[in-house]
Amino acid sequence: MSADPDPRPVSVQRRTSGTGRRMLLLHGLAANDSVWDRTVDRLPADAEVWTARLPWRTDGIGDWGQEPNLKGWLAKALEAVPGRAETVVAHSMAANVLLDLLDQKGRGGTDPLRHYGIRSLVLVSPFFRSRADQFDWESISYYLNDFHRIMEEGIRVHSDGRLPADIQEAMGKRVRDRVGPHGWLRFFELYLRTPTLQTSRITVPTLVLAGETDFAAPPAESLALAAALPAAHARVLPGCGHFPMIEAAERFAEEIREFVRHPASAAPFAAAAPIDAMESQR
Repeated sequence: MSADPDPRPVSVQRRTSGTGRRMLLLHGLAANDSVWDRTVDRLPADAEVWTARLPWRTDGIGDWGQEPNLKGWLAKALEAVPGRAETVVAHSMAANVLLDLLDQKGRGGTDPLRHYGIRSLVLVSPFFRSRADQFDWESISYYLNDFHRIMEEGIRVHSDGRLPADIQEAMGKRVRDRVGPHGWLRFFELYLRTPTLQTSRITVPTLVLAGETDFAAPPAESLALAAALPAAHARVLPGCGHFPMIEAAERFAEEIREFVRHPASAAPFAAAAPIDAMESQR
């Protein structure tokens, strides 16, 4: 891969010049801020949209996984937006780092939502299980031995499926190797901690978006997370997987536009599917 042109672990960039609500978009593991390119111009016309580049990006710093405190880096991104972002949109692992940060701050006696100026959240394709006993050895095996498949999915979606399968697989394994065992461990530690999150403290309106065919973070987990949050609702977008902001950019942006217009009047979450049903998608 080419050298990272920006050696800073964390940076933010203003993407639209609206004078209304400030929004910050946070990318997931082994992606970068280009994951939002098809969505940015479809978000509310008056929004001031920012995107972050985080250490776990595709071309990020190579040893980020050896740093256990991912929350500190994400906090720097939140603090870097002038005036603070009122709406934070976080995809995949970034959604989990964000939840972990809010949880830690809350346990320390700080109101994290007030501290960071967050008035609403959009969590995209998050990983979430509500009970510790929902993790077993099969779960570890799936996310460890098939981890490269998630990387391949990102490559497939970004390339619109134009790459031959063997090249796509080789690239997926290369990205997996770049993430490395330490990076994988940081991801799975976040996942394992989700049953302990004090979700009742996250009281701002929250939209949880999932892809119907997501085999990395199945939609049942988004429904379960929405059920655990006091002011959340979930939407499962048909015909797309782990990257709905690319695969269904207009529908994805439409959901966010509607949520921003009427955050308090959104329909409640759908009933969460049981974990056994979720596992059948894998």
